[in-house]
Amino acid sequence: MSTSLNVENTIQNISETYSKLTNNCMADFAKVSKLVSAEKSILLVTEGEYADKSFFIVKGCARAFYMKDGKDITDWFAFENYFINSINSFFENIPSPHFIELLEPTTFLEIGRDDIFKLADKHPDFDRLLRIVATKTMLALQKRIFSIQFETAQQKYENLLIIRPDITQRVSLTHIASYLVITLETLSRIRNPKNRI
Repeated sequence: MSTSLNVENTIQNISETYSKLTNNCMADFAKVSKLVSAEKSILLVTEGEYADKSFFIVKGCARAFYMKDGKDITDWFAFENYFINSINSFFENIPSPHFIELLEPTTFLEIGRDDIFKLADKHPDFDRLLRIVATKTMLALQKRIFSIQFETAQQKYENLLIIRPDITQRVSLTHIASYLVITLETLSRIRNPKNRI
């Protein structure tokens, strides 16, 4: 990816990463998008909000989480070259059931729902991009469900490291344990070779 952070280069990167976009589509995409830089801990979406924006992470990372009985439950991570939004709120126009929080100082491309649908109606290549992003998201969710249901705590952690070898340097262990649906104590035991049998 180009080190020059601007809307046009970011959209070019999306085209190269996900699905090829025509020059006309990229130009229209750029007109309705903006590049935003925000500090760590900023909330892009809050619970109960009607969330009508989608975010493409250029640099940094974010997480989606729920609050349940006063407990913080991490549901999703998004790093560079990933899209994130409140899926339920975005597509069903209902209050968001979760929060989206930046875990690092983050630069992201922001685009509104109405503009996304207008681009999809106008440009077949943008419509294809949406389908590819949706498919990748569904496959990742399916793998996560399988992991939660059938893998041991050790397997969950090792598979996460295969996908994101740098995650423990970028995300707190509390959030990682919550995402893996294990206790922090279990995660600490898994990570300490002295405790392995």
